[in-house]
Amino acid sequence: MKNLIIWAVILGGVGYGGSKMLLHHKVGEGVDQAVMAVSPFVNIEYAGVSSTMTGELTIDGIEARISGFDDPIYIERLGIDTPSYFSLLSLADIRQNYESPDDVIPEYFGVLIEGVEMRISSDYFKKAYAASVEDINADALSEDAARCTGKYGFSPNTLSNFGFSDQVVSLTAHFRRGEGEFSVEMTSDVEDMWNIDASVTLAGDMVSEIAKGSRFRPRMKEMRVVYEDQSLNARVEKFCGQLGLSEEEITAAQLAKLRYMGKVYGVEFDEYVIDPFIEFLGGKSTLVVTARPSDPISLSQISLYKPSDVPALLDLAAEAL
Repeated sequence: MKNLIIWAVILGGVGYGGSKMLLHHKVGEGVDQAVMAVSPFVNIEYAGVSSTMTGELTIDGIEARISGFDDPIYIERLGIDTPSYFSLLSLADIRQNYESPDDVIPEYFGVLIEGVEMRISSDYFKKAYAASVEDINADALSEDAARCTGKYGFSPNTLSNFGFSDQVVSLTAHFRRGEGEFSVEMTSDVEDMWNIDASVTLAGDMVSEIAKGSRFRPRMKEMRVVYEDQSLNARVEKFCGQLGLSEEEITAAQLAKLRYMGKVYGVEFDEYVIDPFIEFLGGKSTLVVTARPSDPISLSQISLYKPSDVPALLDLAAEAL
């Protein structure tokens, strides 16, 4: 009996090691093909491929150089997250099972992008910021209140004044299947600035809905966004103060930024969001925003409503913690 157990462990280890080598080989081949395909636009090098028994599969130690730019982007890990190692093996055979995705796609599936490091003095960072504000009036960009609060995004110069020399960003997105609904859970983190955890519950079956392609019209049942300040509020307040803004002017500038963000998304925030936001600026570390419409609402239809009606339509509310 003892020998049987030992042999079972040995065979199990050999089987796991063999399947892992095969999985990494398949992924490595695919990555190399993708690297070759994008080589005219991006030069990519990576350290290797790794996987875990918990269901993660990642490409590690990535260095990318975009054509036309000199400075590199570093990515610590880029990959997927599934319920288990066996889910990874099933996904590796998805091309052979494309006619029956329900048999291959696990109950949840995630995408990971961790440790994206970008120097704020890099050429591509400056170019990206310039492109993001090219439609903004130069006078508006130069206003002290807009500069220090990042109303139109934080410029490399402002980030430098905040005390940063680089930005380290991590992003994850998980898709979870449920009975008659599915959810999208996202996290976004900028090191030593802020962290966002967001979840959106959508009506319908995930596979059939996504399979609609361009006809996909997501219907939201519920949303929850948790914004955690790590140091950004203090940095904004300090820099705005150095530019000569009073506490009242800083708060007004932060509210102007919030309203501008709402305008971009077609929402005119009411007191159920604005009052908690002011409380959050006053020293709280976390702001929680929720939406719970009475019936699932198509996200593509929100733009048809008056911005002032959207908060009531979504039952939008916030809380400072």
